[in-house]
Amino acid sequence: MRRRTPHWPVWLILVAATALVSVPLPDFVTPFRPPWAALAVIYWIMMWPRVFGVGSAWLVGLLLDILYGDLLGQNAFSLSVIGFLTLRFHLQIRIFPLWQLTMTVFALLVINAFILFWIDGVAGNPPAGFARWTQVLIGGVLWPPVMAIMDRVRERIQHRDLTFT
Repeated sequence: MRRRTPHWPVWLILVAATALVSVPLPDFVTPFRPPWAALAVIYWIMMWPRVFGVGSAWLVGLLLDILYGDLLGQNAFSLSVIGFLTLRFHLQIRIFPLWQLTMTVFALLVINAFILFWIDGVAGNPPAGFARWTQVLIGGVLWPPVMAIMDRVRERIQHRDLTFT
């Protein structure tokens, strides 16, 4: 008989990543805040596509919209688009070597940032400036360690060893 893998730790990680994005930081550090929610969404859709998909990305994005006080649906739409792209190509992406996977995640983060930039322009909001693009660079640089940590968490979840020690 096959054991059912619990999903609550992943949802806890997605909510924590969303919370990390909204933690107040000093002004000089804020432009370098990694896009934690986008990185978590990309990882979990890529690794567990049958469980987490575009709907999960949309929920995380909606939570970000509420936390940021942004135009409702802005982050939900952008995360849904990168979630769809990740889901569509997850079989190809997963077998890439780490450097190529990192470049792919970087490209997905660029798409996410461009969609947010475009929505801000259409809505008449002031542009975020270079902060939006530095976050993309930081997200690309942090992808390998984030992926290593998430891989360890995923392996623990799949083996039902939820002690995380």
